[in-house]
Amino acid sequence: MQNKLRIIGGQWRSRTITFADAPGLRPTPGRVRETLFNWLQYDIAGRTCLDLYAGSGALGFEAASRGAKSVVQVESNPQACQSLKQNVVALSAHQVTPVQAEVQQFLAGEPDCFDVVFIDPPFAKNRVLATCQALENNGWLARHAKIYVETERSLTLEGLPANWRQLKHKVAGEVAYHLFERS
Repeated sequence: MQNKLRIIGGQWRSRTITFADAPGLRPTPGRVRETLFNWLQYDIAGRTCLDLYAGSGALGFEAASRGAKSVVQVESNPQACQSLKQNVVALSAHQVTPVQAEVQQFLAGEPDCFDVVFIDPPFAKNRVLATCQALENNGWLARHAKIYVETERSLTLEGLPANWRQLKHKVAGEVAYHLFERS
């Protein structure tokens, strides 16, 4: 089954992307994406973005639509990754690069510096803190990178890198979402 969602803003506003029906795949809700990109409105254009646990690709394609210089989408599920590649072609999104890999293996590789990172792992898998630490410890973040973290509402974010400062935080239903800045 193919699922669909609309891009909210930018050059592909109202365009539809499709994504595979995969276990644990839970696209960021439209109102959460709208809030997030309002928070990041001055931090996307011309910047490099990393979309970890990309899933539907909603966050990465939204960033590209709003002028991101480049977006790397990391997704381990082969069907979801194939959908990402199909959406790149459908949108002519040459600045978007889907990578099929486990996030921790990807982050153990040769680092590249990113200005904005989206972290939206499957819920109840305890991947957030390890992912955040790997980003910080392995050299993946630009000096003042913005890091978006989406979790289940019940998860307490303790043990994040000490140099990350929370800028924003909201809850929508069972989703908690946070925006951090590296200092």
